[in-house]
Amino acid sequence: MKLAMGSEQAELKESVRRFLADQAPLSRVRELMASDDDSTDQDVWQAAGKQLGLQGIAIPEEYGGAGFSFAEQAVILEQLGAALYTGPYLASAVFAANALLASRDETAKHDLLPPIASGETIATLAFTEDDGSWEPDAIRLTATKAEGDGPGWLLDGHKSFVLDGYAASLLLVAARTDDGLSLFAVDATAPGLERTPLATLDQTRKLARCEFSSVTGTLIGAPGDAAAILARVLDVGAVALAAEQLGGAQRVLDMAVGYAKIRHQFGRPIGSFQTIKHRCADLLLEVESLRSAVIYAAAAVAEDSPEVPTLACLVKALASDVYFHAAAENIQIHGGIGFTWEHDAHLYFKRAKSSELFLGDSNYHRERLATRIGV
Repeated sequence: MKLAMGSEQAELKESVRRFLADQAPLSRVRELMASDDDSTDQDVWQAAGKQLGLQGIAIPEEYGGAGFSFAEQAVILEQLGAALYTGPYLASAVFAANALLASRDETAKHDLLPPIASGETIATLAFTEDDGSWEPDAIRLTATKAEGDGPGWLLDGHKSFVLDGYAASLLLVAARTDDGLSLFAVDATAPGLERTPLATLDQTRKLARCEFSSVTGTLIGAPGDAAAILARVLDVGAVALAAEQLGGAQRVLDMAVGYAKIRHQFGRPIGSFQTIKHRCADLLLEVESLRSAVIYAAAAVAEDSPEVPTLACLVKALASDVYFHAAAENIQIHGGIGFTWEHDAHLYFKRAKSSELFLGDSNYHRERLATRIGV
């Protein structure tokens, strides 16, 4: 298992960092937060695909992607998290793409993955419902076979907290059938589908509620296949989100250290005071520990290691705790200015909290980890 960052990954990291600094700076993030339009920034999204090929980097070449591994995708996700990127990368290039890759439906892969890889299609995974549970047993949306000999299915129910569900043109919907959980592809313009943007604590993370009233869906794979697909997607998604959280944690650490060097009290920088020194040193230790965990987990996903289910729980729990602690400490080190709307510290604090809850908080993942290792 290769854990050191190679030269190609280092170049990729720098390219993505420069791209985001130029195309999606925090000033642009604030503009999108203030906009009533809940769709994505198409100019940046298309440029990310055409200039850097970010959406398809971990999709195999036979399905229109670049054929790199999840290790490279984790590098991208770290930079997206550092920049608070508001676009649908996590929803489309991670959750939806991995749901299709985990299926046994070659026709769906060849039909749906190439436009996802190019960025032409924005896709998402519709999993949770109003209770917000990430347990498959909580899924209540139903799918029934349409009358006649056609391949269509009719979906009834709702999904909530759907990541980028309003901007997506393709929804992969987990539904309950007589044969168990199944996965369906639904066109966002299908009759009977109503999507509503949700107000969120973190305005940089777009969520939606989707109502299904006899909405036509296309079955992915066979009925009952979704249980295994979703298990894989949620594990990969947890590692991907942890990579994002790492990027955010590193950025707030840099903000705190930078401010401690220039803010003076009693004639000297506050970073020279022992309390601030210890806080920054503790944060550095936590962030670097998280970095090691993310690198290892990403490499395990890239190699399809049997450790992935265990590592996914471990790294998501650690990332949630580290990012939220780092974001909170950053505000404390900044003092009064850190609480103001004009300062960027609160943007990271809100992202840290929303990322902690997304896919389940640290307690949820520690409980899953204990169950998986038989404790």
